Amino acid sequence: MEETRQPETATPQAEPLDLFTQVASEIPAEPQLEELRQYCVFRAGRERFCFSVLDVEEVVEWPRLTRIPLAPSFLMGIFNLRGAIVPVVDIAMTEGRRSDLLPKHVVVAGLKAAGSRDVLHIGIAADEVIGTYTTAEPLVLEGVPRDLPHCCGLLRHDETGRLALALDLKKVTETFPVPVI
Repeated sequence: MEETRQPETATPQAEPLDLFTQVASEIPAEPQLEELRQYCVFRAGRERFCFSVLDVEEVVEWPRLTRIPLAPSFLMGIFNLRGAIVPVVDIAMTEGRRSDLLPKHVVVAGLKAAGSRDVLHIGIAADEVIGTYTTAEPLVLEGVPRDLPHCCGLLRHDETGRLALALDLKKVTETFPVPVI
């Protein structure tokens, strides 16, 4: 049996074509999209407040609190959240919250200690959790109450233009110092 051999022909080598570069150069550059930020909006007393969702760990139903003897008036008590002791602060205490009407929720936020893996948990007493709001708009800085050092701006958070006081978690812990437990 005879084998027929095909004459060897050189396969033409194509130049490597970088299609991605070619196509990308033909697409017009898109304008830079604004960075979207999300906030957790809640009501404490008569005011609306918000935290960045990056600061909020969770929202829980009002827990059974343990009161701390000789605690400052803003510290409502502490509770155990899966092994973490969380102090609960009433940021609406200046409005004279009625003692017979307890808040319905606690917004639990966490602040990482610099250079450490430890997290300081703090709970904010909330009468109502309104929800989350996403925006690319910056916080409004005009009209921020000067007597609220823990407020870093105002968030316009619905179609009617309602404002919520944006809270800076680090400043909240400085304004309402709670004992580290």
